[in-house]
Amino acid sequence: MNTARIADVSVDRIAAGGDGIARLDDLVVFVPRAAPGDRARVRLETRKRFARGTIEELLESSPDRVDPLCYHYRVDRCGGCQLQHMTYSAQLEAKRDIIRDALVRIGKRAADLPDIRPSDRQWRYRRKLTLAMRRQSGRDWTIGLHPYDDPVGVFQLSDCPITDERVLTVWRQVMEARRAFPPGNELRASVSLADEGTAVVMEGGESWPLREQFFAAVPLATALWWKPANRARTLVAERAHARAGASFAQVNVEMGALLHGYVLDRARAHRPRTVVDAYAGSGATAIPLAHDGILVTAIEADREAVQRCATALPAGSRAVAARVEDALDQALPADLVLINPPRVGVHEHVAALLDAAAPAPRAIIYVSCDPATLARDLSRMPRYRIASLQAFDMFPQTAHVETVCELVPVEDAA
Repeated sequence: MNTARIADVSVDRIAAGGDGIARLDDLVVFVPRAAPGDRARVRLETRKRFARGTIEELLESSPDRVDPLCYHYRVDRCGGCQLQHMTYSAQLEAKRDIIRDALVRIGKRAADLPDIRPSDRQWRYRRKLTLAMRRQSGRDWTIGLHPYDDPVGVFQLSDCPITDERVLTVWRQVMEARRAFPPGNELRASVSLADEGTAVVMEGGESWPLREQFFAAVPLATALWWKPANRARTLVAERAHARAGASFAQVNVEMGALLHGYVLDRARAHRPRTVVDAYAGSGATAIPLAHDGILVTAIEADREAVQRCATALPAGSRAVAARVEDALDQALPADLVLINPPRVGVHEHVAALLDAAAPAPRAIIYVSCDPATLARDLSRMPRYRIASLQAFDMFPQTAHVETVCELVPVEDAA
């Protein structure tokens, strides 16, 4: 049973999800929109082992606190960003601490604060934006994001200052075309900007009789994909001689290129003859390594991405359409293994295979978008030690951070 009371707390640091952390006696208190150094009067909702605190009054402001730029962050409690109320340098320090805390607390690894590469663009960097679309019977659509304290609610979006203006321009066309949405009261859609064009992906609905009218009303979109309820995503319309894929799109292109170059440099430093690129996508890493003369096995579950990768790989290298946990054992042994999993991390079978591989890879390069799942996966691979750790601030104003962790077998420590 939850209990509520008012208390004064001092915020020490930032938790993985972006909340401030304070302590009240033996109770850990998570305080959204708090900064390290804040003293605040909060309304507590106490659970068994922790409490959530809502700021009622800021008694003393942290020197790291700034006025958030975004109207929706201030007024609608937008949950898309978590750290807009902090200086950029404080955001970077918080992310370094989040990574180290996860490795020590979850991964049971000794770890120093990692270096972090800042983003040159702190605003207007996002090239993909996914929005929820809701309406009640007889009312117009509300199209936007969820408040951080109401994951079901949706507020109407007017701007998103971390998103590229070109993406927002397409989104405004989508909003104007709402009369041609699939029938229903709850949908979701994304707009992705890539070099080959701009893709709109509509999710939801059992039928879509007005999809041609919708595509005509969104002229800046070069491809339209639709994922009906409980069915696979399909390409339903595209402009002549253009296609924008619906697979993974890089959100922050400049930082993505910096991270990609770093991964290639670390991979080449080990001078591998054979490489397994797990979760390989369309082959952005596998293809240049293969053209170095390395024999690469690229494993990816998305068949469309595998097809694009396979056409660019030279003879001797191959692309495998499969889940990594189903195909990795056949791809080993290898001198080097690259793993770039989704936010949930690697399947426990993948960790077990790598920990038991004979012979062990010279190195594993793990690209992580969640320090908690990275740490959990490292705890499942005690055979390897951390040789290097580098963070990249791919998502300024949010609590998300990318980490490249280079692992080598413990017996190679000397």
